[in-house]
Formats: sequence, C-alpha cells, structure tokens
Amino acid sequence: MRWLIGGAVALAGGMVARRLLGGAGRSNDQWQRGQARRRGPRWHVATVNRPAGDVAPGGQFPEPLAGLGDAVEIQVRPAAGGRGTEIAVRLRDGARLPLAAAARRAAGRDPEQAIRAALRESKQLIETSEVLHPDYPPTTESTPLNKPLQMATRQGRREGRL
Repeated sequence: MRWLIGGAVALAGGMVARRLLGGAGRSNDQWQRGQARRRGPRWHVATVNRPAGDVAPGGQFPEPLAGLGDAVEIQVRPAAGGRGTEIAVRLRDGARLPLAAAARRAAGRDPEQAIRAALRESKQLIETSEVLHPDYPPTTESTPLNKPLQMATRQGRREGRL
C-alpha cells in the first residue's frame, strides 16, 4: 500500500513540474510556437443572469471590477441565446514568462487570480446583491488533517476551481 501512495505522489509531482515548466519534453520548435500563442493576455468571461443595464448602471461596474482600475480592459456584451450578459475582463499588459507567472501564482500575487476573484464577486453582487463566502469561522477546530481543505477553500476564490 505504501508503494502505491508513493507512486501516486511521485506521478502527481511530475505532472505539476511539467505544468510549471511549460510542458518539458516537447521539441524546442513546438515550445516556441506554443509560447507565441500565449503572448496575448487571456480573456476571463463570466455570464450574469441580468440585462446589460443592470451590470453597469450609469457605466459604473461593481466595486470588485472597478477596484482593478485601468490595469484591465472590460467588455460587456449580450450572452448567447439571450441568457443574460457576458462580462469579459483581461489585463492590458503583455505576456509574462511562464516560470515568472508560476512563481507569482504560488505567492498569491498573480493579477489573473485577482481578475477571477473580482469577476466571481461582481457576478454575485449583480445577481444577489451580496458576496457569498464559505463558512468562517469554520465549525471545526483547525487540525493538521483538515489544513489541505482550508487551503483549497482559500485558494479556490482566486484559482476558479475547487
């Protein structure tokens, strides 16, 4: 059983290292073409179940998006099938090296994490007029066994998936 757990940990570590290093193992030519595709800032999009007039009344976006300031570009457009409004946000800056981005993400200072958190909070403010948070303080005491769940819950707001 120990060798199975050790193997799973080693496999996961290898996958994380490959992801952080940008897919080592590919030929240099493929890597450069992949980098060229990633140069532009990525659009982050959220669909809000409200008409465009409710998303930015008077041209004012909700505080989480407005707090990002001039560092981001924001577009508002109708969602597909008339199902609300799409809010699209991206950084105005150019590309970043993947290794530097991975270091900023690990430190919790990646601007893309701030964009995802702002989009999520703005969507909640527009649709429900409040930002929902996980239970805090938690109903259980902090133990070494539940630390990974606490860390994942904190990180989930910035990373987008939990």
